[in-house]
Amino acid sequence: MTLEQIKENLIDVQKSLDIIRAVFDINKLSAEQSELVAQQSAPDFYSDMEQVRKVGKRLSSIEKKIADLRDIEDRYNMIKEFANDCAEDDTSMLAELTKELQELMPKVQEMRLTALLRGKYDRLGAILTIQAGAGGTEAQDWAEMLLRMYTRYAEKQGFDCTTLDHTAGDGAGIKGATIKIDGENAYGFLKAEKGVHRLVRISPFDSNARRHTSFASVEVMPQIENDSEVEIKDSDLKIDTFHSGGCGGQGVNTTDSAVRIRHIPTGIVVQCQNERSQIQNRESAMKVLRAKLAELAEEQRQADIKQVQGSLKKIEWGSQIRSYVFCPYTLVKDHRTDYETPNVEAVMDGNIQDFILEYLKKSG
Repeated sequence: MTLEQIKENLIDVQKSLDIIRAVFDINKLSAEQSELVAQQSAPDFYSDMEQVRKVGKRLSSIEKKIADLRDIEDRYNMIKEFANDCAEDDTSMLAELTKELQELMPKVQEMRLTALLRGKYDRLGAILTIQAGAGGTEAQDWAEMLLRMYTRYAEKQGFDCTTLDHTAGDGAGIKGATIKIDGENAYGFLKAEKGVHRLVRISPFDSNARRHTSFASVEVMPQIENDSEVEIKDSDLKIDTFHSGGCGGQGVNTTDSAVRIRHIPTGIVVQCQNERSQIQNRESAMKVLRAKLAELAEEQRQADIKQVQGSLKKIEWGSQIRSYVFCPYTLVKDHRTDYETPNVEAVMDGNIQDFILEYLKKSG
């Protein structure tokens, strides 16, 4: 970059920092941090482990925001100071400033987008369901690959990931799975993944080594922690129990521990079988149902019923939001934003944040 280009980019960074500071008021965050630390010092604090979890999670989030904001501001001020003192013909300094600025700008952009996550449920955790499309073993293997991708993504973001339901495929892969992802803004980010995902590759299950196209759908819902936000009447539920078919060690299949719940007014069906007890599975299934009903209510407020029904398209050609091509070339492309990368391996290892940020920039 030239010195003029560096200064122009610094102006853009300054504008983003103004937005970030307005949303993440560091004085308010510091005050809340002190209050939470004081709560942890109370004599009876550790008598309520749920409160311990919530306070610890919020404190960790605040500390990260403060640290990230201070780091960005320090680096911005350093670059600005050196740019003001730099001569236009000092190529060595210009190269160093360009490198520093190129490292800083993506971090500023990500924090700016995080600050702009203002949807009703954006700051909540997420419940993510993957369903294999038609195509038997090939599609079921693709669904399992996506499950690993999202699990790795959660790990990279510092989120906690718990399996709520898992249905094994016929010989390989999975027919479907539901995972709970705990972390601030998990839903705000992962809502970008809702839709149909398409895979093109030479199938490892085809003895003739032919190229196959497979599909899987991803549904993303917010975790609703406040029961009062969604009213669910017992009379509206049909609850069945059955033998668990998932993994879990000895004793999993010896009782009717798995739970399937049907919400009669909407026809929504959820199930959970990964916990050992029927009570735990019912509790997890109710969380998923509550999330689905909350998402449905929110969508109905924003669009007519036809748009709501069309938000998750059929798992087939022409409906995908993203394509993952392994052969004859390597490319992952999001069809909503046109963002793409040839590094398929990195994407399948959970490096999807750039796709998510591009979606948020376009939709925001």
